[in-house]
Amino acid sequence: QQQQQQQLQGNAQLALSYPAKTHQDRSPPLLQPMATAYTFGGNSELMSYAADVHPYLVCSPNDTQISGMIYRSSGGTPTSRSQGRGDSSGHSDIRGFDSRQQSPDLVAIHPYNSLDDLYSLYPYSPRSIDDLCASIVRSHRETTQYRLEELQALRWKLFTREEIQAYQSKTADEMWQHCSIRLTDAVQYVVEFAKHIPGFRLLSQNDQITLLKTGSMEVVLVRMCRFFNTENNTVFFDGKFAGTEVFESLVCGDLITALFDFARGMCALQLTEQQIALFSALVLINADRPSLEDRGRVQRVQRSVELGLTHILHRENQESLMHELHQRMAVLHSLCRLHMEKLRWFTQRHPLTAHSLFPPLYKELFASEAELLPGTTH
Repeated sequence: QQQQQQQLQGNAQLALSYPAKTHQDRSPPLLQPMATAYTFGGNSELMSYAADVHPYLVCSPNDTQISGMIYRSSGGTPTSRSQGRGDSSGHSDIRGFDSRQQSPDLVAIHPYNSLDDLYSLYPYSPRSIDDLCASIVRSHRETTQYRLEELQALRWKLFTREEIQAYQSKTADEMWQHCSIRLTDAVQYVVEFAKHIPGFRLLSQNDQITLLKTGSMEVVLVRMCRFFNTENNTVFFDGKFAGTEVFESLVCGDLITALFDFARGMCALQLTEQQIALFSALVLINADRPSLEDRGRVQRVQRSVELGLTHILHRENQESLMHELHQRMAVLHSLCRLHMEKLRWFTQRHPLTAHSLFPPLYKELFASEAELLPGTTH
């Protein structure tokens, strides 16, 4: 009987690690709910529950069976930093994400769990706010593609004239497809970051998905300031730092210029990693997003994150930054709107690339929204 029980447990783990095949005639949404896989390491309040209350509460994010659930898009468990970063010719990145995979479960969204109600009772004491901030900062650090010191070491690794000409010689649809892959890679890190924001799993499945669809691009742009070199106006792209000329074949110079201007402005604020982490969480948890089911619940999570950011700024005597950051949030909305307009323009002229060659997650996050925009001119 004990052997049978062990065998059943082994089968259950295999079932968790390998997603079931879907019907060939149906393409399920990529942002779909699944059973809660694990709780973030900072949720010490939850660890007092017995394992039989919720079988995966006590699992570590590094456990193999859990990694198989969270990183389904890579077809396996994520690679570690020590296993190398890959090169600019491929699409896999340092943690095993691969935008080309056609998995039906590229992103797993945690449904609401009553145990997470502990966060709704979070007492706003200095210590509890410190704990909340530490959880968000930890999640930020664990879901950034490169450390600051790594980017610093690469900041003068620039594209050669021949390499720039190679990018410029690409057709618009080739360059759009290439950039959509790179953007999707970055978005997947944002999704992992979101899962571990304290209180995120308080939200309904619909609201989690809504926040990711409307806010993930904005968080990518916030994180872009870490990849920007203000000394030569370049951004880290495909393993080197690139100027605006690298992106000429996208045929959307106004968008590229606006993105570079935003990154330069964010760098001028000289935010710390802690401030970037809290600001990213605040950008994502926005109760003003349309189509939210329970706006009040989102507001409560947003309020806790905002208190965390205010706490950090006050501790560092930088309270005036809050006004600047709120202004940047308005700019983020405009940039994402412009991105949608350019995507709609591109889709009208290159429908095959947009509908068949873009990464599935990119299409789900952006393509449907772009199609809803009123007519735009390039």
